[in-house]
Amino acid sequence: MTTRNNSGTYALVIYLPRTQTIRIGALGEHKFSRGYYMYIGSAMNGLAARIARHLVHNRLANRSHNERDQRAVSRWRERKKKMHWHIDYLLEHARVTEVMTHQGTERFECLWAQAALALPKTKVVVPRFGASDCKCATHLIYFGRRPPEEMKDEG
Repeated sequence: MTTRNNSGTYALVIYLPRTQTIRIGALGEHKFSRGYYMYIGSAMNGLAARIARHLVHNRLANRSHNERDQRAVSRWRERKKKMHWHIDYLLEHARVTEVMTHQGTERFECLWAQAALALPKTKVVVPRFGASDCKCATHLIYFGRRPPEEMKDEG
């Protein structure tokens, strides 16, 4: 049984420090511009665990650039973290700067994604990113600069 506290919609504000080409699993290679992105997802059975998974992996991927630490991170990834979602590939190169959540059993991810794309100067970088199970253009929105405050009030 899904409980209200264990389910919900989340948004990750992500900062990519430099423009680069990144392979996103079966979606292939795409050029990502330096700047801020918002990824919107849902977890209908384990919201806190899903967010923790993204954050723990993201911290390890970004903690150090020395060879010894990178080997440790690689071993951890092999054992603990399989690339499962499109966002996993981006988080290898970017930093989560903020997390927003809405707890409950209703899915708001499509509504949030559409609201974000309706804002000026946003764009789709990778069509269907995070949206394989719906008809949305994408669940990853490029803002360039930090997403506006009104996005934080959407839920």
